Amino acid sequence: MSDFQELIKSFPKTREYVRDFFVYGFKTREEFREKSPRTYDNERRRLESWLGDYVRKDYVSKGSNISRGANVSQGVNISQGVNISQGINISQGVNISQGVNISLAIDSNLLDTNPLFQVWKTKSFTDNDIVLHFLILDLLSDSRELTAEEITEHLLAEYEALFDVQTVRRKCNAYEKEGLLQKKKVGKTVVFSLDLSLISWIRDRENMADALSFYQMAESFGVVGNYLTEKLDHRNQSFRVKHSFCVHTLEDEILLKLLDAMNGKQEVHLEMKSSKHGTTNTADCTPLQIFTSTRSGRRFLCGYVKHSRRFTCYRLDTIRTVTPLQRLPKYDELLSILDRNREHLWGVSFHGGSRHLEKLTMKLQVFEPREQYIVNRLKQEGRHGTVTKLEQNVYQYEIEVFDCNEMLPWIRTFIGRILSLTCTDKSVEQLFYRDLQTMYRMYQIEETK
Repeated sequence: MSDFQELIKSFPKTREYVRDFFVYGFKTREEFREKSPRTYDNERRRLESWLGDYVRKDYVSKGSNISRGANVSQGVNISQGVNISQGINISQGVNISQGVNISLAIDSNLLDTNPLFQVWKTKSFTDNDIVLHFLILDLLSDSRELTAEEITEHLLAEYEALFDVQTVRRKCNAYEKEGLLQKKKVGKTVVFSLDLSLISWIRDRENMADALSFYQMAESFGVVGNYLTEKLDHRNQSFRVKHSFCVHTLEDEILLKLLDAMNGKQEVHLEMKSSKHGTTNTADCTPLQIFTSTRSGRRFLCGYVKHSRRFTCYRLDTIRTVTPLQRLPKYDELLSILDRNREHLWGVSFHGGSRHLEKLTMKLQVFEPREQYIVNRLKQEGRHGTVTKLEQNVYQYEIEVFDCNEMLPWIRTFIGRILSLTCTDKSVEQLFYRDLQTMYRMYQIEETK
């Protein structure tokens, strides 16, 4: 039986488990059906060790039993707040929940950094990995330029560490790809060196540490700012973000590959896993832009699908892998067409390939002048829609979009003032009035004729 290991070999695996447990999770041991119960226990322990200060446990009436082990006699009273650890069997007379849901309890107002950055810092390694890591960096810390053969010789002479030249060369090439080392050719010889210019440049600028603290809280790829501030032994004392979407860092690896493809004007192959149904599917598209919801913070890839000749949006948190394909000569042309189509987007839906726009018309009663703020809301939040005053205290709002279904949550905020609502997509109109009927029945309200 293999021992439990806190470290992991691949970040995609970590990303999946953080999402399964904390983002789409709230599962007890028996409800977790993706893997075996042992895997559940191992992954739960691993995540708790990384994020222990933010993990909350909720005891539920249905789920996995608290494990077996010691006995507690009949009639024992267990008071609230006592944690019963795994391995205890509670006998008759004790009333206690049988399952545990774990989740993250995070108040972004109080955070000086993103706690999920920790999951980027847990890669597993072999004995040779860790020894070579420190020895090579220490050896090159005086700005020497050495070949792989020379590094191997110095490791033996200075540290009494014997390694094969090929092992050292592979490690140096890997570090060059990661950006830790510089690699250049001098004549016919390849030499490696440690580039400390960036960290020296940062240390020479008094306010740079604060700039990095702000960056790690406010931008994509904030983990980069977090790494650099830790290197400077600097802690963020200045910045807090009221509405911070911590889970975005789990998508940064995918986002970077998509941005690279956009920069290279390439098509990509996507592998996605549905967060709702757990099904896996694939798609080939041309990535064009990243959309971010100002309401939920959810991010989307907007791409062009060649076989359907339509624009489509994919949730970034459902994309598991991104594989770059061939370069697309007409990339800029597609980007221009998307910019024109965005004028008729309410959210991110292009209505599944429909080529025509839907028109929605809503009449509202607004008592002037005390409810002028309602008119202001229509103008400010109504995107590209038009607001027209029909008569005293009656206004009309009209808009043409690809998918009016996306508007319904916003439209419902005007219930109580809506005099009529019509839409060229009758299913939207029917859904709105059906929801009203449901609300009337729920609150036992008689519909006004």
